[in-house]
Amino acid sequence: MTPQDASAAAAKVCQLAPVVPVLVVDDASIAANLARALVAGGLPALEVTLRTPAALDVIKEMATVEGGVVGAGTLLTPKDVEEAKAAGATFGVSPGATDRLLDACEANDLPLLPGAATATEAMRLLERGYTVQKFFPAEANGGAPALKAIGAPIPQVKFCPTGGVSLTNAPTYLGLSNTLCVGGSWVAPKDKVAAGDWAGITALAQEAAQLG
Repeated sequence: MTPQDASAAAAKVCQLAPVVPVLVVDDASIAANLARALVAGGLPALEVTLRTPAALDVIKEMATVEGGVVGAGTLLTPKDVEEAKAAGATFGVSPGATDRLLDACEANDLPLLPGAATATEAMRLLERGYTVQKFFPAEANGGAPALKAIGAPIPQVKFCPTGGVSLTNAPTYLGLSNTLCVGGSWVAPKDKVAAGDWAGITALAQEAAQLG
């Protein structure tokens, strides 16, 4: 897969809804219910972060949910890429980007949303052919004003800002010409997940889906 093809595929994922839920799930047995709740609320693109021992099993379970488009977040190594693809992930997200990681995603035909925090990082990825990137960590890097400033000299790149994005500040990001969508964890809060409050999560998803 070429970087250009990867960016085209990533753009399609980003355009499914204004918000991509960023999910840290410890228990694979609730994965399908969580995915159904989010999809029912209008958020089909789901990023399962590889931050828990259960993450790959969570991806497997969520990949069975009709209407869901499941990706793997926190990709750091070629092994992460291979395991995520084998588990059923259809796209990947990384906090940053290294040549080894980019090579692995291209070799495994896994579209990647590579992370960039500075203009230099965005330019390096653009030089390789990645026109759709993740701006991370968004709030810590200056938030929407910083992303807008990066967009002025590098309008070819579109972003999914993630990291500190909330219901409150998401509309500001989404109002930028270089933002395709945002990533956020607020649509699946730990307390509602632990309680199995799927209706509550669907309601949060519906609220987020109306932001775009």
